[in-house]
Amino acid sequence: MSETSIKHKAEVPKKLRVAILTCSDSKYSSLKRGGEVDDVSGDLIEELIKKSGYEVYQRILLPDNLVVIKEKIKEILYLKDVDAIIITGGTGISRKDVTIEAVKELIEKELPGFGELFRKLSYEKIGSAAILTRALAGVAKSKVMFCLPGSPDAVKLAVSSLIIPELPHIIKHAKE
Repeated sequence: MSETSIKHKAEVPKKLRVAILTCSDSKYSSLKRGGEVDDVSGDLIEELIKKSGYEVYQRILLPDNLVVIKEKIKEILYLKDVDAIIITGGTGISRKDVTIEAVKELIEKELPGFGELFRKLSYEKIGSAAILTRALAGVAKSKVMFCLPGSPDAVKLAVSSLIIPELPHIIKHAKE
């Protein structure tokens, strides 16, 4: 690690608040019917964030709907108590997968290295199926946003290997 990186990491915020969004029609429908919601990926994000000493500001379950996702993220972007938004689900290639499209419109500065590194790490684990992986990170309104697939394995890989190690560093620069 370079001296500059060491210096920057020493100056990062220690207290961070994260909003977690899960985008899934099936989970959302179950919630609306009053049924059980098994949000393994959302639970995993929450667990990993808390283990890192950060706070989960809120958990939200949304349908796979571009307008709904975009409006909820816009609302969160204006909350002063949130530093980061981690979104899981809706990143596939079917017509209903619209999370990337919703978030991309809101990003002021994209972090292409996140998707590149995530796909590289995914390729090492799952092989050529990693080509189907759509992941995105960027900054808007001094907050960082990450879009992850809905797979618990993908969530664990991204959050453990990329997000947690760099989250305070990214937020430090996003707030400058």
